[in-house]
Amino acid sequence: MAELPGNIHRLHEIIRDCTLCPRNCHVDRTAGRIGTCRIGAQAVVASAGAHFGEEPVLVGHGGSGTIFLAGCNLGCVFCQNWDISHTDEGEPCTPERIARMALALQRGGCENINFVTPTHVAFAIAEAIWRGRAAGLTVPIVYNCGGYEAVETLRLLEGLVDIYMPDFKYASAAAGARYSGVGDYPQRAEAALAEMYRQVGPLQVDSGGVAGRGVLVRHLVMPADLARSREAIDIVARVAPACAINVMGQYRPAGQAQRFPELLALPDAGEVADLRRYAVSRGLMRAD
Repeated sequence: MAELPGNIHRLHEIIRDCTLCPRNCHVDRTAGRIGTCRIGAQAVVASAGAHFGEEPVLVGHGGSGTIFLAGCNLGCVFCQNWDISHTDEGEPCTPERIARMALALQRGGCENINFVTPTHVAFAIAEAIWRGRAAGLTVPIVYNCGGYEAVETLRLLEGLVDIYMPDFKYASAAAGARYSGVGDYPQRAEAALAEMYRQVGPLQVDSGGVAGRGVLVRHLVMPADLARSREAIDIVARVAPACAINVMGQYRPAGQAQRFPELLALPDAGEVADLRRYAVSRGLMRAD
């Protein structure tokens, strides 16, 4: 690892006693141990390709170059990507190979490289970005995560990530514990968002409407306001002023949502529209 920059070397060292995310599993992933994320010392890529279903500011004309990573540090029971995030199915890939994937997506015309669920493999993604840049990767890097991040890890990513796209799932600690298995979600997500915003600031969009740098937050509206959406928007507006937000209305019972009767309903469409207007009133940029 001696040839790697110090920050990337440090990320690799962290997984020997893993505290890469707030789970703090303290397992030696280099020795074959696994923690909550179920992924060892090598990133597992579930799929890679141009994606046209992301936010318009990411899609542009060429699509967002998404690289979906297997595993996750959260345990969201309603996850719509359950087959990817709750398994280790995919192809183990070295950072060099991930860098080649990113370069191929760039050559194919993608507007950016969008790492989906990268938190638990930040060590590999950081190295892949570094190697890709050295080989001619120039499009923006998107860090598309669940928001449950360790500030130390984010600091080690500074300068490598152009666009942070975290979820801000809940303003309710109880909801975080019940539906994602983490009782400290709101405070961890708030601290992470503050660090992301410090690094890259509000979203910057070029004359063609494509994002190049900044923070874009996603918030999924849940039935019966289980996530306490207005409070979540208030936190985002306070911590990351004028950043972009996608207040999403596409919640559907997925994953293991059937275990929780309250998750079998759908959010009210009128409430979603009201929340989008509320976000604008708080000075946030709509990105839905």
